[in-house]
Amino acid sequence: QVQLVESGGGAVQAGDSLRLSCVCSGRSSSSVNVGWWRQAPGKEREFVGAVDFNFGTPYYGESVKGRFTISRDGAKNTVYLQMNNLKPEDTAIYYCAAGAYASTTRSRYAYWGQGTQVTVSS
Repeated sequence: QVQLVESGGGAVQAGDSLRLSCVCSGRSSSSVNVGWWRQAPGKEREFVGAVDFNFGTPYYGESVKGRFTISRDGAKNTVYLQMNNLKPEDTAIYYCAAGAYASTTRSRYAYWGQGTQVTVSS
């Protein structure tokens, strides 16, 4: 079992930045890969980015490339999502997810956090 807890969401203005955190814990936390997803009201859950937990270059969805950055702190079992130049269309609940693969496919993630709300106003 892997437990994931997100934090860092909030309400900001367009152009602002936020950093989300995802703390991973549990028996297999050292071997899972982590992805960030988001879901806006009335929309499908959207892939934001993912990273191999131990090493590897993060990759991102097209809508956030160049603005969002994923990093991780292995000692803290934490993955971060740095979000810069936020836009109103980034408003969503943001989830971190973990699984055996860092993937753009939602079903590849077996574990999900509870989500954290990000609201961007114009």
